[in-house]
Amino acid sequence: MNSRTLLIGLDGATFSILDPLMEEGVMPFLKSFIAAGTRAKLRSVVPPLTPPAWTTVMTGRSPGNHGVFDFFRFEFKQDGRYIRVVDSRDVSCETIWSMASRQGLRATALNFPLTSPPLPISGYMLPGWVPWRHLRLACYPTDLYDKIKDLPGFDARELAMDMSLEGNAIEGCQKHEDYEEWIHLHIRRERQWFEILHYLMIEDPCQLTAILFDGIDKLQHFVWRFLDPACFPSSPTAWEQKIRALCCDYFREIDRFLEQIVTLAGPEANTVMVSDHGFSATEQIFYVNAWLEQNGYLTWADGTEPEQPGKLGLETMARRFYEVNWDRTSAYSPTPSGNGIYISRDGANAAPDDYASFRQQLMDALKRVIDPVTGEPVVARVWTREEAFAGQHMTLAPDLTLGLRDNGFVSILPSDNVLMPRVEPTGTHHPDGVFIAGGPGIRQGVTAPALSIVDVAPTVLYTLGLPVPEDLEGRVAAEVFDPARLEARPVRVEGLTQPPSPLSGSTAESTDEEDEAEVMQRLRALGYVE
Repeated sequence: MNSRTLLIGLDGATFSILDPLMEEGVMPFLKSFIAAGTRAKLRSVVPPLTPPAWTTVMTGRSPGNHGVFDFFRFEFKQDGRYIRVVDSRDVSCETIWSMASRQGLRATALNFPLTSPPLPISGYMLPGWVPWRHLRLACYPTDLYDKIKDLPGFDARELAMDMSLEGNAIEGCQKHEDYEEWIHLHIRRERQWFEILHYLMIEDPCQLTAILFDGIDKLQHFVWRFLDPACFPSSPTAWEQKIRALCCDYFREIDRFLEQIVTLAGPEANTVMVSDHGFSATEQIFYVNAWLEQNGYLTWADGTEPEQPGKLGLETMARRFYEVNWDRTSAYSPTPSGNGIYISRDGANAAPDDYASFRQQLMDALKRVIDPVTGEPVVARVWTREEAFAGQHMTLAPDLTLGLRDNGFVSILPSDNVLMPRVEPTGTHHPDGVFIAGGPGIRQGVTAPALSIVDVAPTVLYTLGLPVPEDLEGRVAAEVFDPARLEARPVRVEGLTQPPSPLSGSTAESTDEEDEAEVMQRLRALGYVE
């Protein structure tokens, strides 16, 4: 017997923000839903980053196996070194909507990253992170765009990506009105995604309905100090009070959407809400390439100048990548989002036969980086690729991945200073996200032990009455369910996933250089790209 399941993604949601909002009466539905269901911390991937984490939710596989480690793919090849934006063609494992489709169920998946170009499923697919000019091409089936374009308030530029709208945050919100418009933009955007989901759930409901509300992450990067009770001033100005009130308006809207979606799904549906990671504050910048340069691991090309502190620019990541003197560089961090360091196998100091000892030397040196003010290590943890990314695609992963003391992202810019304080606390990703479940057969009023993000896919498949493929890396979160349900419907682990279907026709349309630049620009607006 198959059931109906809602999978609701809350990008970047963290209980440290949701709990106070629920207590303040901002999110009454979520509070009542949790009281009648089960909650748990959800441990993210390493590092806790949007593309690999949501891909793990979608596939039940870890980054080392699904092949996504960052927003970008950085590769050493015989003819050179390359960096590019990743998309669905880089996901090497089957998704839960594909698993459901090939077993006779239908699925709707809205706004998830790395689902464009879309793979055919039985149901509907509208990917996230799509430049608005390609939104029609990104829809599956091909007539979906014509079905949604006449919905109330539909605006492709706001629904998808239009950097003329998001550009006010590219250099950080500079004016008071920038903050206000950034929040209003995401309220409007989430409302559009809700209207599309509402339409599809009424007109053609599917057994698996999944949607990602990603404004939580985007707001928290910029307005963390207004949301976090630990950062919000005890005597706020009128403007600070206004921004916090607008943030609360956003979360009220999300709460209203959640209530309507759960109500529309009906009392027999199970609902699973998850985030890809949590959030916390970061107050320091670690210039990792500056440290590598100062310690003899990296050499910039002649004439390379340090950036001004805090300066951002679309061209910086690519430009700095090509300003490296690779003949004199043995280790380099190509992106600020993945906190990864790649070791050059042909570098002067990193010959293949001493790779292990060189890597250990680099790890030990990184762990000795000390904040001169606090006396504490700046790098709290260093993972090798074997530790963090074991799997069939491990060789594509960074050689080392850093976990900073405050969970911040590294800076890849040249700098005269290795450490610099941030002007004000900024939101950053935290490994602990949220897991919330409710509906028939779900335990009520329970806080379960922490779950792993690889457990989401098996748990969702179980709620649909489907077997869990043997090659998934997580497990069904049995502690979430009533014992009677587990006894009546035992977990079945059988069969294997199937490789993703090859793209063909219009679904194989590739973004042109202008569209890839727009993706880069959006990442830059959120602070992932310098």
